[in-house]
Amino acid sequence: MNIPKRFWNVSVAAIGLLALFLLAAAIAEFKSIAYVGANPSQTNTITLNGTGDAYAIPDVATFTYTVTDTEKAVADAQTKATAKSNAALAVVRAAGVADKDIQTTSYSIYPQYEYQNAVCPTPAAYDASAGSGSVSSGVMIPASPPTAIAPIYCPQGKSVLTGYQVSQTTEVKLRDLTKAGSLLTSLGSAGVENLNGPNFTVDDPTAVQAEARSKAIADAQSQAQVLANQLGVSIVGIVSFTENNNGSYPVPMYAMGVADTTSSKAAATPEVSTGQQKVTDDVSITYEIR
Repeated sequence: MNIPKRFWNVSVAAIGLLALFLLAAAIAEFKSIAYVGANPSQTNTITLNGTGDAYAIPDVATFTYTVTDTEKAVADAQTKATAKSNAALAVVRAAGVADKDIQTTSYSIYPQYEYQNAVCPTPAAYDASAGSGSVSSGVMIPASPPTAIAPIYCPQGKSVLTGYQVSQTTEVKLRDLTKAGSLLTSLGSAGVENLNGPNFTVDDPTAVQAEARSKAIADAQSQAQVLANQLGVSIVGIVSFTENNNGSYPVPMYAMGVADTTSSKAAATPEVSTGQQKVTDDVSITYEIR
């Protein structure tokens, strides 16, 4: 059978290309075998830690207060506690605090008990003449022995329900810090209990956090450049970056107990100082060197 010459030429070319492909694959495989078990190429690096501090003036004051009332009936305690709470809320709203910045954080009803000791029974009167004898015709006649008194047992005391205590705690966020002192005084006069605060914060800490981060990065970069110069190497680029933001906030505190509403003397308005807040940012940067 005669096979066309053109077919032979195409077949030979195809076989040649296949042989070249197999040869290239074999060479690549042999090269890879030489690296089996060998360590991958390592990049020379240095790692530096940087710290940055930024300061901001607080623009928000947060504090909490509690109203409490105790009555024999739950409904009565709730009614009086609600009246106190409404009076305190009126004071807060009069200071210009928006409803979105007023939040009830807890409402509780607790039964109140009083431990009462039981009354021990009184023992029967003892006959003082019992046990003495009489004389008849010069002969002593013994008397009958005294009657034995039964032992007395005192019952145990018990807890008696005396009423119910209703408490409501409210958190307030004040944005006009010039009113902080007067608002605290007004709430004390309104008869609230456990008035705590203010806790000063920055409403939007994004800017001060970014400033602290920028300073921390600059600190790490400065250290890296000094170290690279000392080692006689060049910094190629950044391999990795980690950040640890740990804001530090000094918080002035003001606390007030139950106000004495029976006194006609007005309470002095406290001077509330906002101070400043510090935000600290720590970064760790790994640089490739050459």
